[in-house]
Amino acid sequence: MTAVADPQECRDFLAANPQVKYVEVFFTSMTGVPRGKRLRVHELQAIYDYGRFLPGSILVVDTVGADCEETGLVWEDGDADRRARPVPGTLTLAPWLGPDVAQVMLSLYELDGTPNDLDPRHVLQRVLDRYAADGLTPVAACELEYYLVDIERGPGGELMPARSVLTGQRPTGIQVYGLPELEANAPFLRELWDTADVLGVPLEGAISEFAPAQVELTLKHKPDALRAADDAVLYKRAAKGVALRHGCEATFMAKPWADKAGNGFHVHVSFNDAGGNNLCASEDPEGSELLRHAIGGMKALLGEGMAILAPNANSYRRFKANSYAPVAPTWGVNNRTVSLRVPAGPAPTRHVEHRVAGADGNPYLVMATLLAAAHHGIKNRIDPGPAVVGDGYAAAARENVRLPSNWFAAVDLFEKSDVLADYLGERFVKMFVSVKRTEQARFFEVVGQLDYDWYLRNA
Repeated sequence: MTAVADPQECRDFLAANPQVKYVEVFFTSMTGVPRGKRLRVHELQAIYDYGRFLPGSILVVDTVGADCEETGLVWEDGDADRRARPVPGTLTLAPWLGPDVAQVMLSLYELDGTPNDLDPRHVLQRVLDRYAADGLTPVAACELEYYLVDIERGPGGELMPARSVLTGQRPTGIQVYGLPELEANAPFLRELWDTADVLGVPLEGAISEFAPAQVELTLKHKPDALRAADDAVLYKRAAKGVALRHGCEATFMAKPWADKAGNGFHVHVSFNDAGGNNLCASEDPEGSELLRHAIGGMKALLGEGMAILAPNANSYRRFKANSYAPVAPTWGVNNRTVSLRVPAGPAPTRHVEHRVAGADGNPYLVMATLLAAAHHGIKNRIDPGPAVVGDGYAAAARENVRLPSNWFAAVDLFEKSDVLADYLGERFVKMFVSVKRTEQARFFEVVGQLDYDWYLRNA
């Protein structure tokens, strides 16, 4: 069961930070969007002592925050309250919001104290409980790619890479791993690292990624997958806030431009025993038998989990051959053309990098889905088959295997997955599918410019 913060944590924080006047409390919904309230500081202690009541309908709002009535959690439920409780260790200052503002993460519970089974943090914890019962601890870290873009749009409404506050120039070339590109964003990166330190988020090195104004920063591995997902949520929120202070926006949209690289969300995972030993460790570059079985499970359930890994209509624009976005359930060693990569490195560091999810994925649900698949593989000793050597895209084409290529097919496949329903919860799967089908209907109600370009005269 997920832990609830000790009320003393609040008293200690307020005593150490008497300048705080406001506190933002937030919960992460199914769609991965933080939602909550800004409170006066005198309201905070009561949340630690008793919790804060929030409407249950926020568990199942869509990406833009609209009710999804088809879930039955709006009118039929009377839009009944649930109790929100603080997440331990997440009450911190929020420097990008001002010196007198703090923030704290929340999880939702039923009124009797039972963890709400639609809260993404509790969905992940449900999966982690299965590992704990087997004496296993997932060790995880997240890597997120994103773009820094102008707040203002171009003359035709187009999205534009952000200008450097130092040079005034807008980046144009790819310049992967370019140092001048990082140096041009040094003020943003400096403040982001300082902010991460305040939040207790272990943010590490930065690279200029495979497109103009695209960056990636890594988060440190932790033997606590729930906290690793918390780190990703806190980091995304901080990156967006700090970017605004530097006159731009950070977007984790999966594919902002058709002709540029998409934004991936890579998760690195290994598994420890009760003594803290890495059970994936092996002198064999493919890793231990346990790692192979975990990969076998991940590979087997990649298609069924795509609705979580790629949750939006735009998500599917990212998956193209020769784009560093995987298109098939493949695995390999030291190979970035596959979905599941065992990185190079010394034996004690052996692990798998799950490369399928987009940066628009909900970190809790992405982590829950890939760990559920890995556990399924370990328990059932699933053989992943031979590792791909060389071009994973060509191998997928030869074998004629692909992941679901559109939003509708992915949601349909997720709905039918008995294994993921067992791990994530049948009610959660039902509600997630309901929310996504509501989003699909709303998305395709809009007549866009391409409709006119293609069909106005040609239909």
